[in-house]
Amino acid sequence: MEYKIEGMAKGVRIISGDTAKKRRVLLNQMIALAEASGFEEVILPSIEPSQVYVDKAGEEILGQMYVFPDKKGRSLCLRPEGTATVQMVADKHFKRRKNVRLWYFERCWRYERPQEGRYREFFQFGVEVINPTTPTVRQELIDLAEKMVALQTTEYEVFSAVKRGLSYYMEDGFEISVPKLGAQKQVVGGGAYKQGIGFAIGFDRLMLC
Repeated sequence: MEYKIEGMAKGVRIISGDTAKKRRVLLNQMIALAEASGFEEVILPSIEPSQVYVDKAGEEILGQMYVFPDKKGRSLCLRPEGTATVQMVADKHFKRRKNVRLWYFERCWRYERPQEGRYREFFQFGVEVINPTTPTVRQELIDLAEKMVALQTTEYEVFSAVKRGLSYYMEDGFEISVPKLGAQKQVVGGGAYKQGIGFAIGFDRLMLC
């Protein structure tokens, strides 16, 4: 079950019962696929300096985020996605390491108009390969994303050359969409950036399949 209680913040939910169990089953299957491909979990902070995202995507992204000053006046935000943070970790700790494989499952927040499958507090499953050395890693990630989507549906479309919305992507990216979801049909988005390559799955949308 999903509950929305009067007085709660807009675009958030309370999830329990069979819905929570189904989400856990899907998550465990996705983790198993990721770890079978050599990915290890990374746990990311929920609160970060807003400059992390400005540096990666430009000032305009601030309008899509929950941004607030802390008690010392520093500009912080609730994390809107995982890839930018992974890039920051890669810059600081993985410069000399090759083929670092990470997966994460995190709550994220964006200040957008809530719609079916699009919430202000949402869940994102992502995998990232830092400093890859094999030219086949892009196709490997697309194949892995397809397997994860196929856990929920057999009807989906793969787009292997699309423009990604964030400026840190260095080339055309890839997406997977589920047509029956209508306007919010994209469930996977990924591509290459300076430090590596990865993709993220909109877990809430995938659950609607």
